[in-house]
Amino acid sequence: MRKLVNTLAVALTLGAIALAADVPRRVGISLYTEQYLAALTAVAMPLLFLYVPASGARGGRGGAAVPWYDIVFAAVSCAGMIYIAYNFPALSELVSARPWDGLIVAGIIIVLVLEGLRRTAGPILTAVAAMFFLLALIGGLLPGELQAKSIPFSRLTYYLVWDSTASLGLPLKIVSSVVVMFTLFGITLFKSGGSAFFTDVAMALMGRYRGGPAKIAIVGSSLFGTISGSTVSNVLTTGVVTIPMMKRIGYKPHVAGAIEACASTGGQLMPPVMGIAAFIMAEFLQVSYAEVALAALIPAILFYIALFIQVDLEAARNHMAPLDKSEIPPIGKVLKAGWYFPIPFVVLIYALFWMNYEAETAGLLATAVVLVLAVIFPVAGKRINLHDVYEILRETGVTVLDLFMIGMAAGIIIGSLNYAGIGFSLTLSLLHLGGGTLIGLLLLAALASIILGMGMPTVGVYILLATLIAPALIEMKIEPMAAHLFILYFGCLSMITPPVCIGAFAAANIAGADPMRTGYTSMALGWTCFVIPFLFVFSNTLLMRGSAIMIVIDFATAIAAVWLISVAIMAYATRPLGLVDRGLYFIAGVCLMMPVGMFETARWFNIAGACLGVGLLIWERTTRRARDSIPAHAATASLPRTDT
Repeated sequence: MRKLVNTLAVALTLGAIALAADVPRRVGISLYTEQYLAALTAVAMPLLFLYVPASGARGGRGGAAVPWYDIVFAAVSCAGMIYIAYNFPALSELVSARPWDGLIVAGIIIVLVLEGLRRTAGPILTAVAAMFFLLALIGGLLPGELQAKSIPFSRLTYYLVWDSTASLGLPLKIVSSVVVMFTLFGITLFKSGGSAFFTDVAMALMGRYRGGPAKIAIVGSSLFGTISGSTVSNVLTTGVVTIPMMKRIGYKPHVAGAIEACASTGGQLMPPVMGIAAFIMAEFLQVSYAEVALAALIPAILFYIALFIQVDLEAARNHMAPLDKSEIPPIGKVLKAGWYFPIPFVVLIYALFWMNYEAETAGLLATAVVLVLAVIFPVAGKRINLHDVYEILRETGVTVLDLFMIGMAAGIIIGSLNYAGIGFSLTLSLLHLGGGTLIGLLLLAALASIILGMGMPTVGVYILLATLIAPALIEMKIEPMAAHLFILYFGCLSMITPPVCIGAFAAANIAGADPMRTGYTSMALGWTCFVIPFLFVFSNTLLMRGSAIMIVIDFATAIAAVWLISVAIMAYATRPLGLVDRGLYFIAGVCLMMPVGMFETARWFNIAGACLGVGLLIWERTTRRARDSIPAHAATASLPRTDT
């Protein structure tokens, strides 16, 4: 059974590689895209039931035997998907007739998809998918503006499996090609020693400064998180190194956990890779991935600048020392040992931005470069070999199982909404709930995005929000790119927003801290993610849209604003700040944060904020000189005696 599982996992990865490389067309095989997707799912579903137990435990069954019912599920799902792959051209045209064989297969597959989704993505997304299936059945009974069509059970069941816009639609296509390729890229880079290299680079660059481990966490997690696409896996990979180091130099456990959770969450928002959801966004918007990455660049930089400033101020306030020199690897030695690891990223960026390759082709090319380099250059005295390649293919196959189920579930949700017309009704309802005002709708969309995202993986969150929330935002004349990035940001924020903040919970577990306290601290450290989406909705300069001079001005003022507001939040500049000082810094930051094009008088707010900020800096410099001029014995004598 173990050999069968491993064989299926490797076959799934190789099949996805063939799809990304367009092998069927190159060898003269003409297939519907849905047929190929069904064939891949015919491998993925039996693999899931043989590998993942009914409890949904991570890491598979271990050495436990596979129960008889999972063997049945595996066989039936494989047979059903093969039947769909073979008969799709004929039966996809018969949605109205609904022949009995197609209907039975469709019913069985939907049930098994929901069970597979429960095991891999959890009960929340499974309940959401089942809820939208139910809504399509009773759409005509919904009240008021939500009223849509009621679709008969047999017709809806048949449609969701055999129609090209449902379970075998766009989400599954993206998962089968783009997502698998970048998962393969990330695992290959990890296995070849890339993650250790980036961690060493972060330690070499940041370890010598105050609060060094926190800065290492930020740099390392941003580099690794942009590839992994998962906040939790990023926390578990880099947090086991960075969180103990942060605690050792004086960061409180809940603060150390919060820093790692925020840094890992931001990895999904940072180009060039942006995890996985950005590739799905490009397909939804029908634009190149390069356009999505370019638009996301400034907001992601602002997020990490704010996080970096806050951990630096925390270190200064608590007089935290840098790492011991013996723990810091020499940067020259690190670069000499792994100078070639950035090459795959250069190839990836060049292929995406200059060669205009499809995302899956660029990902496959970058993976090939990683493998070639890993064969040429040994890591820790060992070159990658055929067994390592086999392990990479196997691990990729089992890693993407949840994404295959999410892709099919997303198709069920989208198909149910579109067929019953609920999506249009929901858009109208959201517009009215928002009071017909843009700010009201944005606040409602932000809240809904955080709530819907609780406990769900980022890919599932984004697909759900892009289907439910984004159309209402676009209806209010928000640029589609801004609307989709808005929901992506707030969907990711569910990872660090209590009560169900799984990224913060994972970090708290490593730190030995209270999970809820870690979550609230994560929210405070990640405050820019709650603010910046509103700004780029009102002014697209933060999305690299508009004249170059306006983009530069808004970016520069935003950086200054981030520093001023961070000082107010941390209550420390060059000295501890009182309430009045914090209020002044906050006001200056808010005035500078407003993009010039946000409204007519925004430039005057910028000017006022700049003047106030400069005044505060001059005051800080003056008071610091005055403090420095006081003799040490006089300063000590002026302090009250204490036994504490």
